[in-house]
Amino acid sequence: MSFNIALTGLAAAQKDLDVTANNIANVNTTGFKESRAEFADVYASSVFSSGKTKNGDGAQTTMVAQQFHQGSLKFTQNSLDLAITGEGYFAMSEDIASQDYTYTRAGAFKLNKDNFVTDAAGNYLQGFPVDPGTGNTTSLSLSTASPIQIPDASGSPRHTSNIYSSMNLDSRASAPSTTTFDPGDSTSYNSSTSTTIYDSLGEPHVVQFFFVKQDPAVANNSWQVYATMDEIPIDINGGETSTGAHTPIDTLQFTAAGLPDVTAPETTFPDINIASSGSTGLSLRLTNGAQFPNDITVNWSDEGNTANKLPTQYASRFEVKALEQDGATVGRLAGIDIGTDGKVVASYSNGDTSFLGQVAMVRFSNSQGLSQVGGTAWKKSLTSGEPIAGEPGSGTLGTINSSALEQSNVNLTNELVDLISAQRNFQANSRALEVNSTLQQNILQIR
Repeated sequence: MSFNIALTGLAAAQKDLDVTANNIANVNTTGFKESRAEFADVYASSVFSSGKTKNGDGAQTTMVAQQFHQGSLKFTQNSLDLAITGEGYFAMSEDIASQDYTYTRAGAFKLNKDNFVTDAAGNYLQGFPVDPGTGNTTSLSLSTASPIQIPDASGSPRHTSNIYSSMNLDSRASAPSTTTFDPGDSTSYNSSTSTTIYDSLGEPHVVQFFFVKQDPAVANNSWQVYATMDEIPIDINGGETSTGAHTPIDTLQFTAAGLPDVTAPETTFPDINIASSGSTGLSLRLTNGAQFPNDITVNWSDEGNTANKLPTQYASRFEVKALEQDGATVGRLAGIDIGTDGKVVASYSNGDTSFLGQVAMVRFSNSQGLSQVGGTAWKKSLTSGEPIAGEPGSGTLGTINSSALEQSNVNLTNELVDLISAQRNFQANSRALEVNSTLQQNILQIR
């Protein structure tokens, strides 16, 4: 019997050595979780045995339990490297259409030849569908998750519908001596500014505004606004009334305090509409097959209609306070950003951004019940419970760090101490086995 007891001790010590050696071997494995060998004594008795004199029957390994505490973060220069801070796992699939998921904490991701986000083994990172404009998640079910793909296509052009312009017009300026406005004659206007607008195909067109102060004898604190597109004059209907005749698109009236006079009947603060269609609309100016689908609204303010960004007429030189528009030309993919909430955002060279998806995260009621499948991955089991999907940062789920990797949570110093302890245990049990052999040899030599 003592032979068997010593053998169980040797087996337990060997298991401890194996687990410790595996931890040491994976000290640099991204997302690795260390294991701990847990033992229990063996005690067998019957109803007729005496518990007072019964000795134990050795040791047994009850479980090799993984320890899922947080590993330290290592920051990188790759935006596709992802690390989870807190609870949760990435969901991975072997095929694009497969729903046989594995779960991992190793976030060393990269793009494959089809621009899908994968790991080194070719498994696909799963993501929830989102609204491309707002980024709002439309579903949080793993059944609707799909592999995340980074498009290599161009950002679609957006036609201009709004121009936002605000300025200070110099109240000290005099009315031009030339009474007939001519965009080619700088003496026929006081100031000018320009912006670029885009048609439905993304082709740029330069719109220039000219500000002409009216003679105080005609109208006090009043400015007429003329406009051209690609150096061709336009009026409020988008066209030119007749050759050589230029009509203002708006009149800006100011109070004695230099603020917009919204009560003046000839003033159209805060905006005007330049026609894009019709017999003289802006779309007729285009020769590339494009159009302006909507009238272009000129807003005499910034996009947020901020109070201190409205046009003014102060005794100060001409100054542009705001000048922007809502169109964009064709753009190329410029970069990918992944936020702490797992939102994947594509940035394009034309300034556009688009939400591509949201990294799916799952948690389990019992992480130690997960089944190891290798490759720093796990699968669900009866003891782990079903995966519970959610958005990163919600509930008990952790957050995502882009350009970072979670390192192994193995403490090398502790493992080396455990290695020495397991070695001593193995030696002690070997010694017990040797003593048992010596005793039996002595008995066999009795005559």
